[in-house]
Amino acid sequence: MKKLLNVDKTFNGMRIDRFLRNYFGQIPQSLIEKNLRNGKIKLNKKKIKSSKKIQYNDKIELYNFEFKKIIKQKKEKYNPSNEIVKENEDLIIENAKNRETAQLLTSLFRLRKVYKTYLAICNGELTLTDKGMIEDDLIRYENKKKIIEKAKTKFEILDKNNNSTFIKLNPITGRKHQLRKQLFNLGNSIIGDKKYNSTNNSKINNKNLMLHSYEIKFKINDKKYTFRATPPNYFRNMLKTKRLNF
Repeated sequence: MKKLLNVDKTFNGMRIDRFLRNYFGQIPQSLIEKNLRNGKIKLNKKKIKSSKKIQYNDKIELYNFEFKKIIKQKKEKYNPSNEIVKENEDLIIENAKNRETAQLLTSLFRLRKVYKTYLAICNGELTLTDKGMIEDDLIRYENKKKIIEKAKTKFEILDKNNNSTFIKLNPITGRKHQLRKQLFNLGNSIIGDKKYNSTNNSKINNKNLMLHSYEIKFKINDKKYTFRATPPNYFRNMLKTKRLNF
């Protein structure tokens, strides 16, 4: 029995093995590899490897491979009341209508097709233009190996005074701790950041990091979606304490 799957714009650039796990559930990688080798999974009528990236309008052909038992087991275990699709800093998207929606949103985050907006309250007055782009090289270590990565973030200063700055941030790249590192490098670390602290005070009294995941935007099948999360009380209280306007 043959089944044909058409790739829509949402999955453009995704590896085929990830696409199959997204479509069927968390099936074993070994099972995907076996069916690819046996030609039971083809892309545009050609045998391919699991690392192959699919493109919009590609056609995936499935020939009599055994996923049904695994799908059934996954559906029995699935409990939508406990679903958390994606947690990103302090923003959580939850209660998606079904597992397919949950997996789709997770894939969008993984492929960086979600436009994210953060709000941050920083130490000191940022000496930047009102809006622009922060571009620099960030350093991280992997097994003692030094790795340098380019980082880009759009910014807009919402308010500032002599001792603090309220800023909106839109990361273009997705480096680890990108926003925190970039503001630290500018000498204006985020209030409450114990790891990247640019102030002379080694002790940080505020237990909350003043970085808030405010908004996400994404598109599914050419329909645009926007979700916002109201800043928590401790964040709004800090704005008042620092005499910053939102």
